[in-house]
Amino acid sequence: MALGIFPLISFLLLLPVWADAQTVGNVTVGASLSAHENSHPWVSPSGDFAFGFHQLSNNKNLFLLAIWYNKIPENTLVWYANGDSPAPRGSKLQLADRGFVLNSPQGELLWKSETRSGVVDSGIMDDSGNFKLLGGSSILWESFKDPADTVLPSQILDKGVALSSRQSETNFSKGRFQMVLQSDGDLVLATVNLPSKHVNDPYYKSGTAGDPNSSSPGFQLVFNESGYLFVSRENEERSVLTPTITGSAKDFYYRATLDFDGVFTLYSHPKASTGKIASWTALWSEPDNICTAAPVGESSGVCGFNSICSLNAEKRPSCGCPRGYTLLDPSNQYGNCKPNFTQNCEQEPAPAEDLYEFEELTNVDWPLADYALLEPFTEDQCRESCLHDCMCAVAIFRLGDKCWKKKLPLSNGRLDPGLDGGKALLKVRKGGRPPFCPYFPNQETQKNKNKETLILALSALGGSVFLNFILISVSCLGFYCIYQKKHKPLPVNEVIVETNLRSFTYKELVDATNEFKEELGRGAFGIVYKGTLQMSYVTQVAVKRLINTLVQGYHDKEFKTEVNVIGQTHHRNLVRLLGFCDDGDNRLLVYEYLSN
Repeated sequence: MALGIFPLISFLLLLPVWADAQTVGNVTVGASLSAHENSHPWVSPSGDFAFGFHQLSNNKNLFLLAIWYNKIPENTLVWYANGDSPAPRGSKLQLADRGFVLNSPQGELLWKSETRSGVVDSGIMDDSGNFKLLGGSSILWESFKDPADTVLPSQILDKGVALSSRQSETNFSKGRFQMVLQSDGDLVLATVNLPSKHVNDPYYKSGTAGDPNSSSPGFQLVFNESGYLFVSRENEERSVLTPTITGSAKDFYYRATLDFDGVFTLYSHPKASTGKIASWTALWSEPDNICTAAPVGESSGVCGFNSICSLNAEKRPSCGCPRGYTLLDPSNQYGNCKPNFTQNCEQEPAPAEDLYEFEELTNVDWPLADYALLEPFTEDQCRESCLHDCMCAVAIFRLGDKCWKKKLPLSNGRLDPGLDGGKALLKVRKGGRPPFCPYFPNQETQKNKNKETLILALSALGGSVFLNFILISVSCLGFYCIYQKKHKPLPVNEVIVETNLRSFTYKELVDATNEFKEELGRGAFGIVYKGTLQMSYVTQVAVKRLINTLVQGYHDKEFKTEVNVIGQTHHRNLVRLLGFCDDGDNRLLVYEYLSN
């Protein structure tokens, strides 16, 4: 008998531990969660969803209060509460009779649920991914009515309830994009001017605002359990947004997310493992091309100021700085770009032709920031006008005889094939050229100036001319060294020492040429292939692959010296060198591609 009771007693002793680790469904008032790695979430009855603390990948001491897909290895988040203020390790979530309260270890309020009037009895994590706080027979708060960046099957968004993107893949602060069903019934996507809440003109509209002569306005965005997204109209009509879904909801998880890049995307993920590594698959997205869809407005556009937006193969926007510009925040690819040089309207130390050159970008434009339209103008006249204009940062030459001059900051930058070969002539400082020594002014502009002052100064210096010359020379040398130190080259994979050339990895060029598929020609030193590169803008390139037998024993220093010489050679009738590869035994040169 005693032997029979012992296993039962052991089971009962272990039950509280098991229950804490597997809290399912209902949660009573007084329950709490703590922010640490071993915190056990509250899971839905099926185990599909979990509610608890999610540890940030880029800071192990910070946590998000979140809901995630619990059976997917990557635990994809579908809701989070405190993106703008992640909880420090040791923070505590308490379910009180007035709702959820999240406090830091020091007692600081980080977040609380905006609960309707009433007393909370319990909470439940249900199998739809919705966490509800219940009071009697009423729902006093639910995560579905307080969304983050994602909607789930069976979720409904009423007018005025917005989705907000996150800042980046790992930064859950409120981002620059918003989706909302407006009061007129139109579902729109728009950029937001952070840190304010000013919303710009939409870059996507569902067209469900309604027409008094034909249809009624939309009043709800519905994501039904079959995986369809539609706007329900007041007359009970449906405007379906997504295409026909082939996968059953029994076999696939679905979610629709306003991603951090501003694209609203419907995803699916198989529930059962098929032996392959499963992942989320994009089934539908809007807009088709966010770079060109975004209207010109009082914002930087999809990307930051002075940046260029282009579309990659997955229809996602890619932002990049043009040559001569770098990211203001290197960790934010979608942020602002700053020029690596200073252009002002003070007297320059040399003629503009010696200081500046133009980076030619086909089908690129910054539609805002025009301050002058010159017509009829040739391309050469457009270049000359911008070159000698201290306000001009870029000139756009289009339509055969029109020249738009623009000043910084440049906004709404985009690669747009619809420009039909229009050119952006970006004025940049010539690579590697330090400022002139300020102690030696331009002789041509100064030779007839202040002669009397110069004579008086020389007389005063008298026998100290040689000493002063030494001092001035040392000062100039110091100035030059400081300049060189401030303008040190970026690490490999960015630029080579004396030029603005980019260093590519061998894999990048293998991918760019589709494994060296299309041969353009060959010579004594190598074979040339056609390729496409995603730089700050999409461009076709010619990749010259040096023959291995010729590069054996070819030292890095010798190779880079030759690249520098070619890279500093600029002539309008020559094909320009864009970059190089010095990866192991592989030596390749990347040129701009010009068709016959």
